[in-house]
Amino acid sequence: MLLVTSPRVAPGLLSASAWDAVRGGRVLMSDAAHPQAAPLQAAGIEPVVAGAPSASRLLEEAASSLVVWLGSPDGDPGLADAIAAEVALRVGRGEPAPTVEVLSGSYDLPGARLLDLVAVMDRLRSPGGCPWDREQTHHSLATYLLEEAYETLEAIESDPAHLREELGDLLLQVVFHARIAEEHDTDPWSIDDVAAGIVEKLVARHPHVFGDAQASTAAHVEARWDELKRAEKQRMSATEGIPAALPALAYAAKLMDRAARAHVAPPLEPVDRAAAPIGDLLLAVVARARAEGIDPEQALRDAARRYAHAVREREGR
Repeated sequence: MLLVTSPRVAPGLLSASAWDAVRGGRVLMSDAAHPQAAPLQAAGIEPVVAGAPSASRLLEEAASSLVVWLGSPDGDPGLADAIAAEVALRVGRGEPAPTVEVLSGSYDLPGARLLDLVAVMDRLRSPGGCPWDREQTHHSLATYLLEEAYETLEAIESDPAHLREELGDLLLQVVFHARIAEEHDTDPWSIDDVAAGIVEKLVARHPHVFGDAQASTAAHVEARWDELKRAEKQRMSATEGIPAALPALAYAAKLMDRAARAHVAPPLEPVDRAAAPIGDLLLAVVARARAEGIDPEQALRDAARRYAHAVREREGR
């Protein structure tokens, strides 16, 4: 029996059904640099380098045992026709018809590993899974969501080598909450609904990409985004929708940004540094930061980090 794997879209790992087949047969490939060679070797299967494929030779080798031909990255032009012609020739001579099957190699599209995460999360929450994971609720996980968000921010600021890991931890929280929502008695929704919602939102808010609107600069895009968002959510004020739980400096900066873009920003009175209330003074600092194109929250975090470093130096560490 001859199995021919045919890479689909691009050469990649074999599909699950193909794995079952290759374990019981002799695996042939055109050269040692074949993209499927390494996964096979990692699974304990040693493919044989056989050079350019020959229909008659492959069928001869497959006459007494299972032979698997790993389709080449170029698709092996003409091989399928040659095998079909060879089979027809042998049948015409009254010889037994050889069995030939074609198995498609799989190609992981970007985002395919997200399916693995969804499957793992489902296993953890299902009967027989993890007792701790099964007990969690949206409320019990809230603190972890905030913690992972801050750890991701810290990685961006000072530990880029761990950003991928922190993003994974943050992604887990999203998938975890979505899996919990699937179990709701009256209004269940899933990670697919989450993804569908953000896709719909991105398409709707980028008419200059997915429609015929024009937006030549980032400023145009930002202004259009605010306009679409306000209409979509039917907001009556530029202040609506700003999370009150934001850190104070970030909250003040976001308020000023929204008000400025909506052309409703009230003027700020000059403050006397010696006499002004601390809150007014801090608000004036935020206004200055915006005028200079600086994120005040980030600026304070950077300054605090420098201060912490100075403390450690005085401690002799």
